[in-house]
Amino acid sequence: MKNERVYKMAFSRVYPLLVQKAERKGRTKFDVDTVICWLTGYDHFSLQAQIVKNIDYETFFDEAPQINPNAAKISGVICGHRVEEIEDPLMQKIRWLDKLVDELAKGKPMEKVLRS
Repeated sequence: MKNERVYKMAFSRVYPLLVQKAERKGRTKFDVDTVICWLTGYDHFSLQAQIVKNIDYETFFDEAPQINPNAAKISGVICGHRVEEIEDPLMQKIRWLDKLVDELAKGKPMEKVLRS
């Protein structure tokens, strides 16, 4: 399965790339953490603990306290796919996160990124 490689990637290796993407556009690590915590239900402390544990993407989302109910409002295209049409639930969560960080990097206000 082609997605298996993505699922087994260490979140601790992906996380700095998400932060770099946002920081290149003037956002902060705190902004990225805020978005991740909003999506997954982790708090800032438990997010850092997951990064230190070096878990894979699949485990990161499996252990997430609660996916935000407003995550279903995330729409648009990321990596050539409409996020709202992705059928695989895990891949959809991964793409939601990509989309949120993308929106941050494009300068969207935090209230809009967090669907408030």
